[in-house]
Amino acid sequence: MLRIQQFRYSADNFAYVIYGDTAAGVVDGGAVEKILAFLADTHLTVQFITNTHQHADHTVGTGRLRDRTGAAVFDGRTLRNQKGIELEGQKITVLETPGHTADSLCFYFGNILISGDTLFNGTIGNCFSGDLKGFFNSIKGLMALPAETLVYAGHDYVRAAMAFARSLEPENRAIDQFLKEYSPDRVFSTLQAELQVNPYLKFNDSRIISVLEKKGLPVDTEYRRWESLMSLE
Repeated sequence: MLRIQQFRYSADNFAYVIYGDTAAGVVDGGAVEKILAFLADTHLTVQFITNTHQHADHTVGTGRLRDRTGAAVFDGRTLRNQKGIELEGQKITVLETPGHTADSLCFYFGNILISGDTLFNGTIGNCFSGDLKGFFNSIKGLMALPAETLVYAGHDYVRAAMAFARSLEPENRAIDQFLKEYSPDRVFSTLQAELQVNPYLKFNDSRIISVLEKKGLPVDTEYRRWESLMSLE
């Protein structure tokens, strides 16, 4: 079974090591020294290095890790073509999730999703690509994953995200539970919890629809409700 180790770097970025018994892969490896120390302690050999997208805060460690480990760097085009990566005989599925950027990818294995800046814990990324419809379809695709999926995101925006969620749904008790389970030492959530608290996943929820209606925003279709939610940013 493949496992995951999370590393915080800068103020709120996360890097990840996916690993088995002897081999590992690195995603968004900005925490270079922490990752190298972990690899040394666990006697793991890095087989690949890759990124969820090409923003500089996610690629900042790629070159240094390549130079220090000799591992192959898988670029987005390669991953989009092959749809997956194999590590110790187990598949890591590569999901194309355009929206935040045109090249955004997520990595899914076992019950774990590395979601980059597409889906955060409690919110979503900005639509820097301008492809709002594509972003909507990407989010809907992630929402279709099993409810027990563990979401490991590219940044820790939990407190700000829950403040915004509470401004829309002050009586949503699931927000209190979400914050109770939050720890800055290891930040993740279940998809089930996201569906209960993340406003951008609740475009079909009657309470969110009511909020949008009161603001005079369009609610006649799923996509129009999504557009209305995005306009609140």
